[in-house]
Amino acid sequence: MRSMQNCEQPELVVTGIGVSSAIGQGKAAFSSALFKGQHAFGVMQRPGRRGEASFIGAELPSLSYPETLSKRMLRTASFSGQVAMVTLQEAWDDAKLDNVDPSRIGLVVGGSNFQQRELFQTYETYREKMCFVPPTYGVSFMDTDLCGLCTEQFGIQGFAYTVGGSSASGQVAIIQAIEAVQAGRVDVCIAMGALMDISYMECQALRSLGAMGSDRYADEPAMACRPFDKMRDGFIYGESCGVVVIERSDSAVRRQEKPYAKLAGWDMGMDRNRNPNPSCEGEVRVIRRTLEKAKLLPEEIDYINPHGTGSIVGDEIEIKALRDCKLSHAYINATKSIIGHGLSAAGTVEMIATLLQMRDSRLHPTRNLQEPIGVDCNWVKNESIPAVIHNTMNLSMGFGGINTAICMQKCESGI
Repeated sequence: MRSMQNCEQPELVVTGIGVSSAIGQGKAAFSSALFKGQHAFGVMQRPGRRGEASFIGAELPSLSYPETLSKRMLRTASFSGQVAMVTLQEAWDDAKLDNVDPSRIGLVVGGSNFQQRELFQTYETYREKMCFVPPTYGVSFMDTDLCGLCTEQFGIQGFAYTVGGSSASGQVAIIQAIEAVQAGRVDVCIAMGALMDISYMECQALRSLGAMGSDRYADEPAMACRPFDKMRDGFIYGESCGVVVIERSDSAVRRQEKPYAKLAGWDMGMDRNRNPNPSCEGEVRVIRRTLEKAKLLPEEIDYINPHGTGSIVGDEIEIKALRDCKLSHAYINATKSIIGHGLSAAGTVEMIATLLQMRDSRLHPTRNLQEPIGVDCNWVKNESIPAVIHNTMNLSMGFGGINTAICMQKCESGI
């Protein structure tokens, strides 16, 4: 039996975006830096990330807070919470959600355990004086605190919950939001890839695991993040948060909102594998099902935004999956080469990067792609290039065998 999304019903579209990253806060600054290939990699300095070892990453500069945000809530929110509120404000304004019934707005926050650095700092501060632990810690340590902050600030009265999918969390949140709107649970659903605020404990463990880049480029931080390059040796972390607003096309028309793109097909599947190693079979399965649901042939895909972390094994498997699905012809670049790996935020931020590239008919460069591992792929290398993009695919994978894919299409005039 075919999926419900192939039945005749209003199309689903993206009508608002918000983004915060180390290369820029807000879509204007973000897209400008993206197309120029400007990075912000260096030795991370944020308190709680500086242990015996040092780690390369990309950290947000000082945030700019809109006047509309509650100063009381910002003061008591974690760093992840502050970034969530700032980023959601941009998407909220972009989609003009003040004009939507708040009881018909939902929120899905992608990520789990995303406040590790601040929790670790709290433990370090109070472990010798536990009776002085602030009572607010009893609420703020939970992931749902981001739901509470955002629903109180923006008056959201539909549902709100978090979903954990490791590095695929942001895209899992988008899929959940799509299906909530499709099912009529809400008229508008916001999907957020929350900032995963890791401490040096997570950095050290991920490096020991072989997932995070080593100290090979300790003296050259700008060279460390190199997805799909032969000299890659693991992902490089980058702070980021992304928000997309999803609704039906008839709702967008009624509200006179011009959508960024149509959501054509999506899928999620598991590898039956607890370990971090990826599965070509699992990736191929979700890619093919997504194409089928989008009613697209492989040759109709113009551009792919891959997971592309810089993983020694993961990048090879992803290229093989794209070859097996006959997608080597499509333009490919790696957003993480510029902004780093946002972990729980990655899938959402990379969808925003795709939407901005579709809007501007331009593809951003891939940094440090000096010797690509897939020589037959249609890489966008060290320069931004013009490109007319009609059909796209975003891929996100996560530890625990999670594979996701989403196809988007350029909206026809008049939608």
